[in-house]
Amino acid sequence: MWGTGVQHPAGHGFVQGKVVTKEKIQEAKEVYREHFQDDVFNETGWNYILEKYDGHLPIEVKAVPEGSVIPRGNVLFTVENTDPECYWLTNWIETILVQTWYPITVATNSREQKKILAKYLLETSGSLTGLEYKLHDFGYRGVSSQETAGIGASAHLVNFKGTDTVAGIGLIKRYYGTKDPVPGFSVPAAEHSTITAWGKDHEKDAFRHIVTQFSSVPVSVVSDSYDIYNACEKIWGEDLRSLIESRSADAPLIIRPDSGDPLDTVLKVLEILGKKFPLHENSRGYKVLPPYIRVIQGDGVDINTLQEIVEGMKKHKWSIENIAFGSGGALLQKLTRDLLNCSFKCSYVVTNGLGVNVFKDPVADPNKRSKKGRLSLHRTPTNEFVTLEEGKGDLEEYGPDLLCTVFKNGKITACYSFDDVRSNAGLKNRELEEEIQ
Repeated sequence: MWGTGVQHPAGHGFVQGKVVTKEKIQEAKEVYREHFQDDVFNETGWNYILEKYDGHLPIEVKAVPEGSVIPRGNVLFTVENTDPECYWLTNWIETILVQTWYPITVATNSREQKKILAKYLLETSGSLTGLEYKLHDFGYRGVSSQETAGIGASAHLVNFKGTDTVAGIGLIKRYYGTKDPVPGFSVPAAEHSTITAWGKDHEKDAFRHIVTQFSSVPVSVVSDSYDIYNACEKIWGEDLRSLIESRSADAPLIIRPDSGDPLDTVLKVLEILGKKFPLHENSRGYKVLPPYIRVIQGDGVDINTLQEIVEGMKKHKWSIENIAFGSGGALLQKLTRDLLNCSFKCSYVVTNGLGVNVFKDPVADPNKRSKKGRLSLHRTPTNEFVTLEEGKGDLEEYGPDLLCTVFKNGKITACYSFDDVRSNAGLKNRELEEEIQ
């Protein structure tokens, strides 16, 4: 999934506008001489860009619209120099553009989990109501930097609206904009110190204080500081039961276990709560807790455990209406560029006026064979995507190239609102039908 591009901070900060100056050239010259112990820096080339283009990069980037869901192995963007004198420039921006692997991978991973949740929510409730809040971003503390937090959180928000990583909200508001005041939401939530600070003997008092303070909005209370099962059965299910029953469907108590085997813990918590609070059976025959109480599982959640939990709940006749999930490091950090094989390779050169299709084809690893020639992306008559090599996309039979110019000679030429990105990434009916089958 193409999750971000030159419109993101990389584009604004490193390639847009006047990015080449005398000071930068001089600094780079000195660093390169020390680093390589030789004069390898292309000072002439950079001075040429500074003098002829006032420091604007003479390149053109074509890309699919942000949020597009494209099968792995297809071209997502191409880069060409717009001045023959700057043939060397395309490789200089490889690293910064390949870093789009990160939001692409976060957005793809997040969207695949959305497909799983949609499937089980439909099967166990007959509706997709609440889907966009079923996977909450808990990853702020688990990433490597503030910048990573902002980019990763915004990629997740392409698919969902729940987040505790507020860095993503600021990034989206700055670079994209949304029709809503903010692109992501959260609820008041306890964490362990707000429980343990009361002391072990006063856990019930801590719970009562928190739900009383936030009586008219949803509130999440971590309940495993000591004994999650006792908390569900005795404190929530008996001592504070009347207080919980007085809450509305718009302001439920959300109980958060945070330890133990994820599936076993979720099932045991649901069974305890199902005995303490009145259950009802929905139209699909699955058990649903009263609307004033819900569960959020935020420990050990990744795409695999998520699948295990929702499958286990279905087998035990629990509707996915009862639960939401939080994911941290597995959502934003436990990913690499190799997961989706994102790479940037030279495919076409012009030498002495003659265009040449180039590619790599390592004998020891056929999977690393790269595409050759000028590339374009098209839809087939069966609505599939196909990447055409060697400039064959110019033939009318393949229809228009889906890659459009988004950056040229220092200027961003195509912008998308975050609502556009979300719309492009939305689950299609065909995908839901495939998931349910």
